[in-house]
Amino acid sequence: MRKNSIKNTRINGEVQRELSMLISRGEIKDPRINPMTSVVAVEVAPDLKHAKVYISVLGDEESRKSTLAGLKSAAPFIRGQLAKTINLRNTPELTFIMDQSIEYGVNMSKLIDEVNRGNSAEKDAEDENHGLKEDGSDDLKADGNDDLKEDLDK
Repeated sequence: MRKNSIKNTRINGEVQRELSMLISRGEIKDPRINPMTSVVAVEVAPDLKHAKVYISVLGDEESRKSTLAGLKSAAPFIRGQLAKTINLRNTPELTFIMDQSIEYGVNMSKLIDEVNRGNSAEKDAEDENHGLKEDGSDDLKADGNDDLKEDLDK
């Protein structure tokens, strides 16, 4: 079986779904595992012996480390539960990897929002300084463009 075959893609999705359910339902009794843990992606090897599980934890650095340690210690239990729910020839050995992509995306969104707020504040200040009246019409005399005003009147 190839790495990007349709069968492998389906197995990846099924393992990801089952792992998400195991973690979210609280079947793992380890208190170190943060309830805000999500399974981002799963890559099962073509021989079904190993699987890389990418997880994301909402919280601080200590919470991430403790969740990763809890999942690593619960890996044999999780593998056994996967064997019961998914009918595969081999149940893959799980390797948990911390994924920072969700946190990175949230931080980028915050930065973009800050830049947008800064640009709108600058634009408002710029509009006030360029002689726009409250009704939105230009006050050309305020800018010293008397000649232009006379040309437009002709």
